[in-house]
Amino acid sequence: MRITFIGGGNMATALIAGLLRQGHAAEQISVVEHNAEARARLAADFHVNTYAQLCAEAVIADAVVLAIKPQQLKEVAQALSPLLATQLVVSIAAGVRARTLSAWLMGYANVVRSMPNTPAMIGAGVTALYALAAVQPAQRQMAQTILESAGSVLWVDDEALMDAVTAVSGSGPAYVFYFIEAMQQAALELGLSADAARQLALETMLGSARLAAGSSEDAATLRARVTSKGGTTERALQRMDEAGVKAAIVGAIHAAAERSVELGDALQ
Repeated sequence: MRITFIGGGNMATALIAGLLRQGHAAEQISVVEHNAEARARLAADFHVNTYAQLCAEAVIADAVVLAIKPQQLKEVAQALSPLLATQLVVSIAAGVRARTLSAWLMGYANVVRSMPNTPAMIGAGVTALYALAAVQPAQRQMAQTILESAGSVLWVDDEALMDAVTAVSGSGPAYVFYFIEAMQQAALELGLSADAARQLALETMLGSARLAAGSSEDAATLRARVTSKGGTTERALQRMDEAGVKAAIVGAIHAAAERSVELGDALQ
């Protein structure tokens, strides 16, 4: 599979590194990146083909991955459109709907929209994918192979669900970091050193996630199991319930989904 990335930023770099780890040949990967320093780094680190500008030669590929900012996507899509024949186009630009991108590509419909998250940069991401009806099964598999190089993937059949995906997993790392911040702050206020606060918060979060991922039981059951009657955990959770923490988190994710809809509307 020949793959061309348009844009050579963090997410493209993560996907390229993941593909190479999985045994994909470097000579089958090309990157269009206008920044000379970034282009040189990609060539030196990964030995992939690099181009300073979008051109016909650069997109002789089976899949073209648009790894650029949403605000740049319309201009790039219009330049890309006359260079397309049968290539799969995969977008990782947040908020831009597949049908909008197809319109910018002058009706070209071999389009998959994806929503990765930042843990993809260490191969631990999760990405949701949505394909337009014209995308063939083999092309869906191409898209899945590319995004699986940076973590797990899931497909959604209704593009409207991508706003929920954005709110839960796209923005989700920030929620986790926010909770880690709070845990570290409390640890410091209780007299622990900064190093100890960081280690305890991070390792507790990481270990708990691993425990939940490896269990067939839901999070509520796991939480109940460590909440002894009359104990410290119960007291902490009671305080969170009194403060409406869970309701606030749920409401915040709904707000993120609403904002995702607004951004999608604005980018049409």
